[in-house]
Amino acid sequence: MPAPLLQISYSLATIENAARQFWQVAHAYNILAFSGDMGAGKTTFIHALCNYLQVQDAVSSPTFALINEYHFDDNGRDRVMYHMDWYRLRNTEEAIDSGMEDCLLQKDNYSLIEWPEKAPEIIPHPHLWITIKTHGENERMMDVWLKN
Repeated sequence: MPAPLLQISYSLATIENAARQFWQVAHAYNILAFSGDMGAGKTTFIHALCNYLQVQDAVSSPTFALINEYHFDDNGRDRVMYHMDWYRLRNTEEAIDSGMEDCLLQKDNYSLIEWPEKAPEIIPHPHLWITIKTHGENERMMDVWLKN
């Protein structure tokens, strides 16, 4: 198995630096799939990434809304970021019916997906698959894989 594209170890104290390092690689891909156990810190990391990108919208977990839309300035260009939470989805059909696939097909926008395991079949390639694992109470390990 090839090595991850990027590995980052971080804590809440260093999460801003981790978000910066991550974006240096991730900005080239419009679909970012975040996988990890409940409580691993997927939403927390996405919030830190949005802070780094100076998103002006309120960033929150889309657990009940399923999709949140954020905007940020990308060198003078308004960019859209869809933050999706697929935890409550039962299957791929429900993901499609909920409009997830429509967001994923918009090449000029970014899609950040929590719980991508719920409907991996609809995630276009290439994309980044990001795993976040807990190491102790405060440390996290992120592996970033390119899926072609």
